[in-house]
Amino acid sequence: MIKTSSLFSQALTLVNRREFERLVKEHGTETSSKGFTSWDQFVSLLFSQFAGANSLREVSGGLASCLGKLNHLGGIKKAPPRSTLSYANNHRPWEFFKSIFHLVLGEAQALAKSKNRKFRFKNPLYSLDATTIDLCLKVFDWARYKRAKGAVKLHLLLDHQGHLPCWAYISDGKTGDITAARRLSLPAGAVVAMDRGYNDFSLFGSWCSAGVFFVTRMKEGTLYEVVEPKEVPSGNNVLSDEIIRLTGKGAEEKCPHLLRRVAVWDEEKKREIVLLTNIHHLAARTIGEVYKARWQIELFFKALKQNLKVKTFLGTSENAVKSQLWTALTAMLILKFLQLKSKLDWSLSNLAALFRMNLLSYKDLWDWIDAPFGVRAEDGAKSDRQLCLFALK
Repeated sequence: MIKTSSLFSQALTLVNRREFERLVKEHGTETSSKGFTSWDQFVSLLFSQFAGANSLREVSGGLASCLGKLNHLGGIKKAPPRSTLSYANNHRPWEFFKSIFHLVLGEAQALAKSKNRKFRFKNPLYSLDATTIDLCLKVFDWARYKRAKGAVKLHLLLDHQGHLPCWAYISDGKTGDITAARRLSLPAGAVVAMDRGYNDFSLFGSWCSAGVFFVTRMKEGTLYEVVEPKEVPSGNNVLSDEIIRLTGKGAEEKCPHLLRRVAVWDEEKKREIVLLTNIHHLAARTIGEVYKARWQIELFFKALKQNLKVKTFLGTSENAVKSQLWTALTAMLILKFLQLKSKLDWSLSNLAALFRMNLLSYKDLWDWIDAPFGVRAEDGAKSDRQLCLFALK
């Protein structure tokens, strides 16, 4: 007798079905659904992410080949036809999948709170950045980026408590990073690390007034005056530490607050990095370490593009692309949850690869993430044959 369901089925339990159904009613996603439920579509899209399916044919065929195992996927009765899945991707609002992302995010954040982090200060630490996803303009004609090029841009805020994506905004390729950053609503006391593409005096001023801290690279040519030079301890990579006032055109009106200029030495690349921040209570060396931690969001984007389907799409409409991207972020949250839950020191790429290989194996998920090579699969062959024979009667 099979005591467990597939790894994929057990991973789906991280999505609260009661809250899922509440979101279905809230977004009205099953109006005139004709039997293909929102859960069916979500499972199909999530399957494409974990299985690495590149087309509607692969998603439909992959699920159809799992006869006898679909009944463990929360009520799916049969694999969806390609036309049905395509229509749903084009017409069910992508905002629904954004809501599912935030639903799973709550589960992941609850687990991440129990884990230690690198920095001792109590302020929540985030990294902010964006990545461009190239699209063929002839196929995705709504995503015009340049004259002969299409693209969408994924703006992301990474929570360093568990390295979880906690906010995202999907825009066309032309949208500036600062424009997306203004949509953020950060709690007072939060620390945001970002690159110099986010240098904007109005943004700095609004964050200072709201009690939000930031660390970024200072643009060359930024005009300022030194208000107070600070003593630099010996024996570390800090070159200078100064309290400054911005003096460029309109700078004092946009950001009248005193800022801090910290220059550190990057030993790896043999260069000086000049940082700009409004944090006055932390050591200069800590400021440098906070900016260095920003690299985690670059690693996140790399893992997202290498392990999930964010460069090939199941549909060409804007709604289909955004639905798939939000599902990819949800899949990443599930992988992050498994990584945090495991006693092993998994790399995310290794976890994603082995999870894909064992996606429909009958193993206990929570035993498997602790001992992937020591958990034997239960024999589902007999059960599958019985289901096939039952279907023929």
